[in-house]
Amino acid sequence: MPSSQPADLTATPEAMLHALAENWWLTLLRGVLAILFGVLTIFWPGATIIMLATLYGAFVLFDGILALAAAIRGGSPAPRWWLVVVGLAGLVAGIAAFLFPGMTALMLLYFIAAWAIATGIMQVVGAIQLRKQIDNEWSLILNGALSVIFGVVLVIVPGAGALALATILGIYAIVFGVLLVSLSLRLRQHQLHPS
Repeated sequence: MPSSQPADLTATPEAMLHALAENWWLTLLRGVLAILFGVLTIFWPGATIIMLATLYGAFVLFDGILALAAAIRGGSPAPRWWLVVVGLAGLVAGIAAFLFPGMTALMLLYFIAAWAIATGIMQVVGAIQLRKQIDNEWSLILNGALSVIFGVVLVIVPGAGALALATILGIYAIVFGVLLVSLSLRLRQHQLHPS
């Protein structure tokens, strides 16, 4: 029995990749949602901070639900705790944005920064766990690093106005979404042609 233990541990990232590949479309939906959110925030620059909070709340709430769905739908016992953390962070940030839509731009900025940092860290952790199972894991690491950098920049430079915040957030969301769509297509390829 002790000899089967290491085999189970080495199969874990492969099982996790298989579970993610089975649900590639959830990652695709997250990416499309992020791109849509980014486009809306850039091309709707006159939105008030309350509208921005509502858009942000809807985005992270649905992103959190989709991340949790991806974690739950995986049929294998592979660790998907990082998707659960990303999902819960999205739910908390989304609910907070809806409960307090009149919060100041600074508070909204800190919510966005905390969500971006938490999401980025979990994506880097997930990519490291999958590095031997997927090709080009750098794109998931890049996506996570971009999220962390974006969150840190928002904390360091909190004086940006609502218009600048919308533009920065929109650009970030579009890049984030494109990277997720790219990852989803690679996961779909893995599902169609597992190695």
